[in-house]
Amino acid sequence: MFIDKIRIYVKAGDGGNGAVSFRREKYVAKGGPDGGDGGRGGDVIFTVDDGANTLLAFRYKRKFIAENGGPGEGSKFHGKDGGDIFIKVPRGTLVREAESGLVIRDMSDGEDFTVCRGGRGGWGNKHFATPTRQIPRFAKSGLPGEEREVILELKMIADVGLAGLPSAGKSSLLAAVSAARPKVAEYHFTTLEPGLGVVGTGGESGFVMADIPGLIEGASEGAGLGHDFLRHIERCRMIVQVVDVAATEGRSPAEDLLTISEELEKFSPDVASRPRLIAANKADLLASDESEFPLIPSVYEGAAELEREAAKHGWEVVYISASKKMNTDALVKKISDMLRDLPPVLTYEPEIATEEERAAAASPDDVVVTRDGNVFTVEGDWARLLVGRVNFDDRESLMYFENSLSKAGIIDRLREAGCAEGDTVSIYGVEFDFVE
Repeated sequence: MFIDKIRIYVKAGDGGNGAVSFRREKYVAKGGPDGGDGGRGGDVIFTVDDGANTLLAFRYKRKFIAENGGPGEGSKFHGKDGGDIFIKVPRGTLVREAESGLVIRDMSDGEDFTVCRGGRGGWGNKHFATPTRQIPRFAKSGLPGEEREVILELKMIADVGLAGLPSAGKSSLLAAVSAARPKVAEYHFTTLEPGLGVVGTGGESGFVMADIPGLIEGASEGAGLGHDFLRHIERCRMIVQVVDVAATEGRSPAEDLLTISEELEKFSPDVASRPRLIAANKADLLASDESEFPLIPSVYEGAAELEREAAKHGWEVVYISASKKMNTDALVKKISDMLRDLPPVLTYEPEIATEEERAAAASPDDVVVTRDGNVFTVEGDWARLLVGRVNFDDRESLMYFENSLSKAGIIDRLREAGCAEGDTVSIYGVEFDFVE
């Protein structure tokens, strides 16, 4: 079974709760609070698996939840950080936001991508000791990890896409020029899933060819299998259209050419405009040997009509026999020559801002200060991102945090909102007493 689009739920781990504890040792009077912080929740990370070419692994498992952070303990022991969860997807998978359908990430470059970040662990009571509150009997809960529903959509990465009607010989051609071994049989829809093959052109060079199954008239509207698989041709740099030039199915080769061209145009004008080469297959049925292939249009009207129709669009026709591997080397050379001048495989840009982009765009001017009694809450992307990059166990990081708030004018805005000595300031799970 081939699955190339599926919806899954992912959730990062929650941060562990901070501990309430006091130092209790013999000969140490009034040891004070020593509750440790909770551990950070694990992240959810997508990673590329080059050995996979389908999303079948997600058929029965559609929930992925990372490990929660452990709670803090006494003696200032920090809770264990939750383990990250790695989700393997085939190269070329698009990660989309389920609600909007916008692209979050194109998993084509092989780099890992963190889709959900774990929650920060809660502070232990050691953080809340002040000259006026020497015995804090409370700690902070860990923050929840991010969660979201995403759609995984596989768009195979190939330089060349094979398009054509059933039984035109696409699978036979892929088997003839690569090490791929697709199923080949004399009935329609033998191929039920896209196939990939690497075609060598000498030395270490070569290109990737994809066999796109199930294209028939009406494929762009869902007829046959084409509606499901046309997406896999979107990344291709060029199209090789395979036509049954011998008309073994009783169809006109020129009409076959137009049928597939119209379906590609309906599906995507951009795809239809890609450079194209016409592979006139089964030419061995019209000529006794390869040397006679160039003479076929002069003795067979179907081939002549095909040539005229292809010439209208500037497409070259190459006569081959995939089953007997006749003239396939010449076809491969022409494909290789065309690819040399074409742009690289299409990649999709993210349509949702990344954490780094949001950080660059965040401004302290957008921060909002609200008051509820003696508790003042600071909210906004700038404040949230500031909290996320500060290690509050490190004195220098803490000083950076305080200086950032002051330079950005947040301290002055707190004063303007009525914040006074001893009031509580809350910024995304971090609470501290306001000190003048």
